[in-house]
Amino acid sequence: MEFIVENLAIIICVLVGTGLIVVEVFMPGFGVPGIAGFALLAASVYFTWIRHGLIAGLSLAAGELVLTGIALTISLRSASKGRLSKSPLVLKGGQTRKDGFVSTDEYDGYVGKTGQTITVLRPAGIAEVDGERLNVVSEGDFIAKGAQVVITAVEGARILVEEVKADV
Repeated sequence: MEFIVENLAIIICVLVGTGLIVVEVFMPGFGVPGIAGFALLAASVYFTWIRHGLIAGLSLAAGELVLTGIALTISLRSASKGRLSKSPLVLKGGQTRKDGFVSTDEYDGYVGKTGQTITVLRPAGIAEVDGERLNVVSEGDFIAKGAQVVITAVEGARILVEEVKADV
């Protein structure tokens, strides 16, 4: 019991730090809970090292890695199959195209069409195709402003073009 009382601050730092890192997993971005959790875990290792020596500090650091891994595994499993999966924190369905969710514009219809560069492509720039300004990327070549280009492929929101060679 005396050991727990002596090291209560360290124990609290470990538990709260691990909890904050688990909370960070479910929050978008790397924010305050993740930084605070990491700081608390680092502080607990430091205080253990000061009070009990280097080996104890390193042992606690290894134990924190294992504890955090177990806590993350349990919480992620709960989010997918357990009680947490029934909470409003977890997205139930998906965001499908049929429901109106689209991540990028559809550019597939532009493949094979020709246009003219408005800016220099080195390799990225702007071209006008069918009266519409598009952000395009050449396939590695420098293409001058005003050159005729053809759209060769579309990869998501990336439109690949190559210069139309004039027949001589």
